[in-house]
Amino acid sequence: MEVATSASAAVIEAVNISKSFGPVPVLFSVSMDVRAGEVHALIGENGAGKSTLMKILSGFHDPTSGQIRLDGKTAVLPPNGGAEQLGIVLIHQELNLAEQMTVEENVFLGRETRSRGFLDRAGMRRAVQTYLDEIGLDISPADRISDLTIAQKQMVEIVKAVSRNARILIMDEPTAVLTEEETDVFFRQVEKLKAGGVGIVFVSHKLNEVKAIADRITILRDGQWIDTRPSQDLTPDTMAQMMVGRELSDLYPPMHEADVDADLVLEVDNLKAPGVHGVSFGLRKGEILGFSGLIGSGRTAVFEAICGLAPIESGTISLYGQEVAAMTVAKARDAGLAYLTKDRKEKGLLLDKKMQPNLTLFALPKFVKNFAVNQRAEEKALERAIRRFDVRARDPNVTVGKLSGGNQQKLLLAKIMECDPKIVIIDEPTRGIDVGTKQQIYHFIAALAAEGVSVVVISSEMPEIIGICHRVAVMREGQITGVLTGDHINENEIMRYAAGLKREELH
Repeated sequence: MEVATSASAAVIEAVNISKSFGPVPVLFSVSMDVRAGEVHALIGENGAGKSTLMKILSGFHDPTSGQIRLDGKTAVLPPNGGAEQLGIVLIHQELNLAEQMTVEENVFLGRETRSRGFLDRAGMRRAVQTYLDEIGLDISPADRISDLTIAQKQMVEIVKAVSRNARILIMDEPTAVLTEEETDVFFRQVEKLKAGGVGIVFVSHKLNEVKAIADRITILRDGQWIDTRPSQDLTPDTMAQMMVGRELSDLYPPMHEADVDADLVLEVDNLKAPGVHGVSFGLRKGEILGFSGLIGSGRTAVFEAICGLAPIESGTISLYGQEVAAMTVAKARDAGLAYLTKDRKEKGLLLDKKMQPNLTLFALPKFVKNFAVNQRAEEKALERAIRRFDVRARDPNVTVGKLSGGNQQKLLLAKIMECDPKIVIIDEPTRGIDVGTKQQIYHFIAALAAEGVSVVVISSEMPEIIGICHRVAVMREGQITGVLTGDHINENEIMRYAAGLKREELH
């Protein structure tokens, strides 16, 4: 790899970095550098080694071999966040904020300033207000973190980094849960940091965003450095191909025609629940039904109510022609209805447990005989799931929190499929995962439908809604405003219904 030789010298360099965890190698002689005043994107499939390299660059992991250079000199970075003292700040994908504390308290947490032996609250408040004004964030230092939006919390993380005089800012999937408008605001702050000479490592699976914000791009694949190029030399398509090492022209599988006369497996009539205001729709056997709409439109709320995760105020739910009263999660499961949450880390998986208990927990009754769990049956189920869903773990006994995001998502899919559902509801199926894993999930969804399973896909990504769904229901403010089919399933039509510019009278 050619190290920085242009106008701006490298602030930090990873030189021939290799890393193994016990006998398992995860990085193989990887080199990368970051210059002052640039955005250097780091991309690759889940499991490519991005997170490990970021943690080495920020001192949370030591390399097995190779070296880190800071300002051209070999350096050993302090562990456990100590590298912040050197101006190297890592913003984790899971925001590291104390929810019940204020913005001011979070920014100065662990390094509070004092005056005459007492906390200098007025001084800290003034300093935080200055930082907020500089990045254009319209909140107060006294605001509680729990009261902020996700986008505002992300900005507070940037304020924390700025307050620590960050020279290198490493950001892991910072836009994963931001809307398009919030992402635009976020990118304006990134440009300000660049202009101030901060070097930024930007890790994202959103390749259009990488193209828009990055000056240079480094691609990793299977723990190996593939290339580093100026952003203008790469298109999102070429990035994807380099990441996975193959063509992705078949990202979306061929769509078989849905049988419009197939039996209705799910009927919802005038459903009212928290955030849901009179929703009615039907789902047929073997159909892929998309639910689109802006964030906050009520898509998730509808299916949490249907699956027994939220209370129903009124309306009816029928499965296979029979009305279901007082739906619960267990009742839904036993009726063949399974819901895959969009929040795999908080609600979908037990991150501190191994893969096997995670896989079988939802379908546990089928593994219990004479009041005891059949361990051998669980082991066979895990072996099948690893093969069927291509869950890539170098050690099957690894805790789930150590799997990449894409492999966690595939394990979550395997978990809900273990109870052999006839109806599968998948909320944000590809959030925070790489393009290669997206392709696998799209093909799996298509295969389910071809086998006669009915699938609901709830997604904020319009291309995947358009690419895999037979019909698309668009929601706004807790109501379905339109149901689109055929050529009407396009971005313009979806957006018009989502924004309230069009509305169908649905009966």
